[in-house]
Amino acid sequence: MKNRLLFPLIAIAAIALGTGLYQLGKRQAGPAPVAASPVAEKKVLYWHDPMVPGQKFDKPGPSPFMDMALVPVYADAGSDEGGVAISPRMQQNLGVRTALVTSGALPSTFAAVGTIAWNERDVVVLQARANGFVERLPVRAVLDPVRQGQTLVELTVPDWIAAQEEFLTVQRLPDNAMLLAGARQRMVLVGMNDTQIALVASSGKVQPRMTLRAPVDGVITELSIRAGSTVMAGAPLLRINGTSTVWLHAELPESLVARVRPGMAVSAQIAALPGKTFSGRVDAILPDINAATRTLKVRIALNNPGAVLVPGMFATLQFSAPAGAPVLLVPTEAVIRTGTRTVVMLANDGGTFTPADITTGAEESGKTVVLSGLQAGQKVVSSGQFLIDSDASLKGVTSRMAAP
Repeated sequence: MKNRLLFPLIAIAAIALGTGLYQLGKRQAGPAPVAASPVAEKKVLYWHDPMVPGQKFDKPGPSPFMDMALVPVYADAGSDEGGVAISPRMQQNLGVRTALVTSGALPSTFAAVGTIAWNERDVVVLQARANGFVERLPVRAVLDPVRQGQTLVELTVPDWIAAQEEFLTVQRLPDNAMLLAGARQRMVLVGMNDTQIALVASSGKVQPRMTLRAPVDGVITELSIRAGSTVMAGAPLLRINGTSTVWLHAELPESLVARVRPGMAVSAQIAALPGKTFSGRVDAILPDINAATRTLKVRIALNNPGAVLVPGMFATLQFSAPAGAPVLLVPTEAVIRTGTRTVVMLANDGGTFTPADITTGAEESGKTVVLSGLQAGQKVVSSGQFLIDSDASLKGVTSRMAAP
């Protein structure tokens, strides 16, 4: 019985003691501080689905695209006019760098690479003008060098013997003008040229052999006969490529082709011939694009003194293009290409960034020509722009066209 009364008395005493200590603490602490005024409510611009930032709604609710609620976009969190706001500390963490939009001209020279090939316009093909036999063949192999006037092949032509004997017989007759003209014409028909006919007339002897000589300096690139072989009239005997000039096939990116014109001066340095520079000019822009590298072939006629340039050599080229009119230039690394648009991130005052659609032109030496969308003196983000563009997309900041 005594224990039942003891517990309630202890509880009452504990409550009284706690109340007394609380009142004592309030007196010592003094008056309670005034509560801070509530923070002003942020202004909501619109609601959107972060997964579909381009679609805006004027009131909250469930997203029609995803199983989630629409998210509000506030006035101080970036808008179509203000862009994306990023603190200076965050800019430093992201490695954001900016560059000015400048006005100037692209470099007048640009480089490319290419390989040497034969000049196919400097080709001579020798054929047999009559049936015969190869008696002597001083040249024996493809790629043998030859000099102009050098003997290449000697042929015995049986058809020439009868025509020449007839001519010599008529030549000894009096009043033979008409007959001599007919005999001369017969020698022409069997394949003899004026020099060979003159030799027969002056020597008075039959010349059964035909000697073919090199018409130009060059290299044998095709040899279809051997000593002792039979040849038919019109059959190709050998092919000579001249070496005074060669072709240089250069691979140029599509963005540089517009700056190349036929006749443009080119200087080339050959890896196999260090210290030497060869000059030439653009011969033609070939309608052949490499699908793998997206490059266009340019044919260059290159001088070849001493015939030191041979097909297959690798060359580094310098094109000397005339200086163009001043254009707007931005760093190439600042340009964002998405496949459907070309964008740069403009750096505004107050630490905000705005995407701007642009139209680009040629690229060279790390610079890109801007045809429209920017003005000289504006600042564009050259590093970290992809992160800012992603943030702008998530916040629904639309691209704008810069004022003209």
